[in-house]
Amino acid sequence: QVQLVESGGGLVQAGGSLKLSCAASGGTFSRYAMGWFRQAPGKEREFVAAISGSGGATNSADSVKGRFTISRDNAKNTVYLQMNSLKPEDTAVYYCAATQYSIVQIINYLYDYWGQGTQVTVSS
Repeated sequence: QVQLVESGGGLVQAGGSLKLSCAASGGTFSRYAMGWFRQAPGKEREFVAAISGSGGATNSADSVKGRFTISRDNAKNTVYLQMNSLKPEDTAVYYCAATQYSIVQIINYLYDYWGQGTQVTVSS
């Protein structure tokens, strides 16, 4: 069983930056591909970015390409999401997830473990 705890959310003005962290425990971290998803009020949860178990491959949604960067530190059992040039439409609860597949996954139902989420609010 893998436990995930997100941190780093908050309130930021448009154009600003935030860095989310997700600390994992309870498994061999490098075996899991990791992903970030987000859910805005009244909307479905959507894919943001994902990274393979080794960290050698990543993928991100078109809406965040060039602004958000996913990375991981397997020695610290932590995955990060660096968010730059934030826009009001990035406002959402951001969730960290782990999948037992080691390669990058963009589909939410392929993820086995989820954190409780961290709120990101971008003001205009």
